[in-house]
Amino acid sequence: MKRLLFFALALLLAGACKHVSDTDTNRVVLTGIDTTKKPGDDFFMYANGIWYDTAQIPPSQTGVGSYSFMNFPQRIRLQAILDSISGSTHPAGSIEQKVGDFYASGMDTTAINKRGYEPIKPVLARIDAVTDIALLLKLVADEQKSGDGSIIGFSVGPDDKHSTVNIAQFYQAGIGLPERDYYFKTDSSTLAIQKAYKTYLTRLFELTGTDAAAAQKNATVTYDIEKQLANAHRTNIELRNVKANYNKLAVAALSKKHANLRWTTLLNDLGVKADSVNVGQPAYYDKLNTLVKSVPINDWKVYLKANALTNYSKFLSQPFVDASFAYTKILTGQAVKKTRAEEMTQAVDGSLGQALAQLYVKKYFPEDAKKRMAVLVDNLEKAFEARINKLDWMSDSTKAKAKEKLFAFTEKIGYPDRWRDYSKVDVKRDAYFENRLSANKNDYLYSLAKVGKPVDRTEWFTTPPTVTAYNNPPLNEIVFPAGILQSPYFNLYADDALNYGGIGMVIGHEITHSFDDQGAQYDKVGNVTNWWKKSDYDKFKAKTQQVIDQYNSFTVLDSMHVKGALTVGENTADIAGVAIAYDAFKLTDQGKDTTKLDGFTPDQRFFISIARIWRVKTKDEFMRMYVNTNPHSPAKWRVNGPLMNFTPFYKAFNVQPGDKLYKPETARITVW
Repeated sequence: MKRLLFFALALLLAGACKHVSDTDTNRVVLTGIDTTKKPGDDFFMYANGIWYDTAQIPPSQTGVGSYSFMNFPQRIRLQAILDSISGSTHPAGSIEQKVGDFYASGMDTTAINKRGYEPIKPVLARIDAVTDIALLLKLVADEQKSGDGSIIGFSVGPDDKHSTVNIAQFYQAGIGLPERDYYFKTDSSTLAIQKAYKTYLTRLFELTGTDAAAAQKNATVTYDIEKQLANAHRTNIELRNVKANYNKLAVAALSKKHANLRWTTLLNDLGVKADSVNVGQPAYYDKLNTLVKSVPINDWKVYLKANALTNYSKFLSQPFVDASFAYTKILTGQAVKKTRAEEMTQAVDGSLGQALAQLYVKKYFPEDAKKRMAVLVDNLEKAFEARINKLDWMSDSTKAKAKEKLFAFTEKIGYPDRWRDYSKVDVKRDAYFENRLSANKNDYLYSLAKVGKPVDRTEWFTTPPTVTAYNNPPLNEIVFPAGILQSPYFNLYADDALNYGGIGMVIGHEITHSFDDQGAQYDKVGNVTNWWKKSDYDKFKAKTQQVIDQYNSFTVLDSMHVKGALTVGENTADIAGVAIAYDAFKLTDQGKDTTKLDGFTPDQRFFISIARIWRVKTKDEFMRMYVNTNPHSPAKWRVNGPLMNFTPFYKAFNVQPGDKLYKPETARITVW
């Protein structure tokens, strides 16, 4: 029924669309192109070179351009809304009152600075009162409810084997550096980050009255505990193993296995009522069970104080904020702190996101955009279906299952049909720290209430103003928030070449995530189960290995390499996303035409649009962290990687042997 509705809508809108001409005043003019560059050598720099060479990264940012860095100008929009709302009085309990007073409380730095670290003194006192393992774990559970997570990683989500029901999930936690390898690598940049982190911990203790020598000792104690925990962590690449992360265990069995963790009591203190839970990374909890007993209780108290201080530092007075930034500066290369207004805008978006989103959507998101997106999504799904039908490596039986999954997609566009309720968040204009804790506690209770309950398939896992898109395999859904539905991704008035090369590529990318190395393990209803014929799956794995091998060869910052095994899912989705978007573009009138606009053919405009949506420039420090921790390839390789594997790109820009991006046709990777 839904697909028929989209098809009817597509016909209606297609008939209403006017032909884009060279004199169309709404036409998007392509800029930033460096025609001195050869498209076949580096298409990213060809399409973006002039922009890249002149773009300035704002001192308060780690990068500039498209995708996640578009959230900076988005925050300016949101900040304007908050500046306006916070300057007026609104009915108590209204969304305007909550977001306005929350923002105003964070902007009142005079009051925040006057309080110093007084807001967390009760937490530090409770830590001081810990005398044994039982009290240690009780405090850990209590603090988890306020957003002060430490050695227990807890969340709630669909059971991977029974995706209609939510289950309590426990995952590896307990470390302060970005991921486990930062504790063990010995290159100069990592050593500098380790040093900065220890300095940060030392400074936090000093700010609470600890003398310099004791503060440094406390930092060492904390770091040593974290390093022991990190040693039991899976790597980011190992965490991609979907089946290894599913370990549904009876609470009774866990209690016997981990006597020191007292699982029954721990779950009760967390408020979790369940006979079984999923332990994503069992080795971590095996290690933790040993450490809670072998590490002296006084050392654990030091660790918990450090953890509380780092978690709450940005909620406290300026010296704590400064200490946090001094570490961030080394980690990411960010030159100066964000403005207080930007920080508080992020805080409101994080704590009351769907309340703020309602105000954003009213002001910035036209309903016509949602309608045109529905057409684009439907056309991309049709194109993907056609590509499945043509696959020469997949049997008919597996193709049928793949199409069943495709047809079962839920598509979410713009914003939720039902907004989240924040009535239980208590917001006062003069209590920033307490406002943050109230929002954290509300988030915890919101999540906790889902344990053992049916999965809500209408729920959103990002805020609508955020520039992002996502695929959620357990719900078999693709989601495109209002934030990404703007230029360069989407423009209601742009020609199809730009929209299909922009948001069309993103749609194709998200569709493919249901069929990448992880998503392919979920069936049409979101259960991890084998729906593949074995010989087909073996061929699929061989193709994804080609993707891994190719991306391993790509260099970043002259010496670093893209981590092919970490980024394989995103790279597979990029390669297929381009192909699916191109096929869908060919269904449009412009896609069937050859008329040039601004000197570019429709196909050329399509490929330039792909390069524009990854138009990003970053600090080197940020890029190093990105390559180490992020499952996406750097922007340059999100352009050049897929295109060097796509034959229509070769034809559009006359890519020839000898060009740096050239690969023989038999070596071009096609997965989907």
